[in-house]
Amino acid sequence: MKFSVLVAIVNEELEDKAIDVARNAGAGGVTILHGTGIGLKEKKIFFGLTYEGRETVLIFVLEKKLALKVLKALNRELKLEEEDHGIAFTLPVEHLAGINKEEFLKFQQEIEEEV
Repeated sequence: MKFSVLVAIVNEELEDKAIDVARNAGAGGVTILHGTGIGLKEKKIFFGLTYEGRETVLIFVLEKKLALKVLKALNRELKLEEEDHGIAFTLPVEHLAGINKEEFLKFQQEIEEEV
């Protein structure tokens, strides 16, 4: 069984929606990181205060086909291709330790159902 890491970086206000979309597409656990992004455009200034966009980084470890399914769902539902909505990508996993047994069995069952 091959695994991928799916990383989705979305605007903070889209965090809950992104998690719901991923769960509905079949994703299980997620690691959530919070940060500030710096883009190519000038920072917005409001009454003398600089606004820096807050972002959420969602990290999923998923079976390879499921990762693609979740990526497509995130792109479609969050409209990632529109300006400033976020970005999502996958990375291959060479070695893996510590995956939840329940999660592994879920991936295995989904593969068996496809075959």
